Amino acid sequence: MEKKHIDEENLTVSGVPSTRDSLAPYGVTIAVTKAYGPKGDSLVGISDVTFDGQPAVTLFVKTEQGEGLVHLSPLHGDRRKAGFVDIPAGTRCQLFCPVSKQPLDKVGPVDDGSDAEYYAIYLTPQCSQEAMVAISDIWGHYASRIVDDSELISYWARTHENA
Repeated sequence: MEKKHIDEENLTVSGVPSTRDSLAPYGVTIAVTKAYGPKGDSLVGISDVTFDGQPAVTLFVKTEQGEGLVHLSPLHGDRRKAGFVDIPAGTRCQLFCPVSKQPLDKVGPVDDGSDAEYYAIYLTPQCSQEAMVAISDIWGHYASRIVDDSELISYWARTHENA
């Protein structure tokens, strides 16, 4: 089958739900500009991968299919990833700091009836659960949460339709 060139810079897609859990209707975009592993190592900008000009948050991921670096978009609700991404949806992943190779700290179960667990990407080098992004360990399960000063920012985004 012949591949056709697509001019992605000028491509517009309509009628498809956004891949972001967006705060855009409120004029707010949350970008994770600093993120840390369990030992305080920076996870941001350790590669040249960017999303909309923002450096990626990078994790080391292991699955039964293999292992490698996964570069996550730092924009809250943006599901884009790069690197080791050929992972079937529903696969449980082991999540590690790419610098120290230490496993990310487990936060607890995702409260949606799935078998997913939350793991911490800290927002300060002090590695406190009062400031973190909690991400799911199931590939394709987009139930991340941003916690800042113990407030659940992502919960507010989902529950305020028209603030």
